Amino acid sequence: MSATPRRTEPQPKVRLPESSVVVRPEPMESATYSQSSRLQAAGLLPAVALFEQAAHQVPLPKPPQPVVIADYGAATGHNSLKPMATAVEVLRGRTRHDHAILVAHTDVPENDFTALFNTLSDDPDSYLNNDTASFTSAIGRSFYQQILPTCTVNLGWSSWAIQWLSRVPEGAPEVADHVQIAFSSNTEARRAYEHQSALDWNDFVAFRGRELCPGGRLVVLTMALDDDGEFGYRPLNEALMATLEELAEHGLVRREEMRRMVIPVVARTEKDFRAPFAPRGWFESLTIEHLDMFNADDRFWARYEKDSDAEAFGAQWAAFARAALFPTLRAGLSGGFNDPRGADFIDRLEAGVAERLAKAPEPMRIPLASLVLAKRESR
Repeated sequence: MSATPRRTEPQPKVRLPESSVVVRPEPMESATYSQSSRLQAAGLLPAVALFEQAAHQVPLPKPPQPVVIADYGAATGHNSLKPMATAVEVLRGRTRHDHAILVAHTDVPENDFTALFNTLSDDPDSYLNNDTASFTSAIGRSFYQQILPTCTVNLGWSSWAIQWLSRVPEGAPEVADHVQIAFSSNTEARRAYEHQSALDWNDFVAFRGRELCPGGRLVVLTMALDDDGEFGYRPLNEALMATLEELAEHGLVRREEMRRMVIPVVARTEKDFRAPFAPRGWFESLTIEHLDMFNADDRFWARYEKDSDAEAFGAQWAAFARAALFPTLRAGLSGGFNDPRGADFIDRLEAGVAERLAKAPEPMRIPLASLVLAKRESR
């Protein structure tokens, strides 16, 4: 089945690189994000194996046309190092040593592309280190629209990105009881966010269907709801809300500001992922070749089980939240991201979350989904 993507205007950023907010993180936040994402990178390994298999399968263009790999939601690049290097190695084994491979890293305009290029240039795991015929580029546009020419991408990758909505839903009721919509009791608000999530997934898939070459494949790793409908990360979210309440009681944050603090992240069910492809299994010439719903390991918890260092466990999860979530909350202050209380707000929020998680350590439930989308080959 083929369908036309919705025509949308470019939206304000609601994703941090790989992604979150309407604002660009400060350099310190980017560094923290990179460190935390590296600690979480083991969760990527099953998806990297799928990406490696896809690199073996996709048809390759003849030189001088380059082999094109697209990295959708690249952020600072750390979660892209392993998959890109793996794909380049496989592709190099299938073609001439001088056949150009072009990797296009994409993210919203406010992404820290300086950090991305530094990662690709300086990190010993970069695919640029051992292949002189590999080239890199970056595109600062939302992947909820077409960002590469039609039928030019041979292989696509996206990790920890598409759970971030393209926008806060227009007309959605205020979410006053939680910063994460999954834990809100406001049914109407939850429906509005889920509807926006469905539209965004439709657009993401449809535009990738245009960009992929016939026979091309796209591997996606993203947040999901497990069989019990559980969003996960419950201890982290409880610590976050308790700390925000404490900051409000101490007068650092006003109640009306807290009501503006909503993290536009929605996890999807298996039914949600399959919806655009119903009823015949095809959408924009794409089909789901693989779909796996699973719970990833909490690497911070695994380390805690070995060393019993509760403070380190709390600090690691708090640092992860600081980089991935806190800039969105900071933007809810009356003065926005540049509110004079912003730095103190972030520091105290991180300290409070770390302290609460350290007092009662427990593993995080991390529901994820991995997908491989394949494009119909030309007949």
